[in-house]
Amino acid sequence: MDINRSNFGGDAPFETLRVARDGGVLFVDIAAPPMNLLGPELVRDLVSLIQRSEADGAIKVLVFKSADPDYFISHVDVTKIKEYRDEAAKLTGEASIALLFRYLSASRLVTIAQIEGRVRAAGSEFALATDMRFAARETAIFAQPEPGLGVAPGAGGIQHLVRLMGRARALEVMLSAEDFDADLAERYGWINRALPAKVLNDFVRSLAHRIAKFPAPGLVTVKNRANAIALAPIEDFRRDSDLFGDDVRKPESQARLQAAFKRGFQTREAEKNLGRLIGDL
Repeated sequence: MDINRSNFGGDAPFETLRVARDGGVLFVDIAAPPMNLLGPELVRDLVSLIQRSEADGAIKVLVFKSADPDYFISHVDVTKIKEYRDEAAKLTGEASIALLFRYLSASRLVTIAQIEGRVRAAGSEFALATDMRFAARETAIFAQPEPGLGVAPGAGGIQHLVRLMGRARALEVMLSAEDFDADLAERYGWINRALPAKVLNDFVRSLAHRIAKFPAPGLVTVKNRANAIALAPIEDFRRDSDLFGDDVRKPESQARLQAAFKRGFQTREAEKNLGRLIGDL
């Protein structure tokens, strides 16, 4: 059932999300052509989705997928940083997608990312903000490539990756700015499991419905206690967000970005091998 109109109220559908409800589970397909860049439209829709889902007590689980087989979320649109930050502020009161993503981690909603394409930079950080991540072994690609462009990951990547992987592997991931396949991402702790593409959808759907059958108070308590152990304080997310904003304005970073644009950065075909593009700058 399409719930853009019938369950969430209002006549305007989301611009970049396709949403369907099945019991206590909300299935969300990300659809922001041409390559699922995280721009102001997608951030606006995510803010609205989170607000509406939290307000509906019957929704317990959100499953995020992509309508694009090649890209889950590619990364932020670096030409619209102020615009997407302003949209994030409508939920958190601060112009920062780091705080938006942390809000999602702290939400009562149980969130699952089903990843079948490329997910890099802020796309990876969005996935890391979800409670669980499952990926297609054949097609999922992960990267945290910001240092290759002269900036630090600013939306929670540093906080999550070091806690999940340990210091050495997290530094390998970030400082190499390289692409990682799903099997290695699983081995490093980036994701819960890498599964064959043919079984991924059924596995995630079954897990989501199983969780949604359980009493909501218990789900909330477990999330809160897990977050008390593993989710970094909001001040650390805020600090990383500020560092990203400072770094991206530096001359060295601007020069790297301009060189990347000349090689096809933020175009669908060129970014199919972004690790190589960045390595060749």
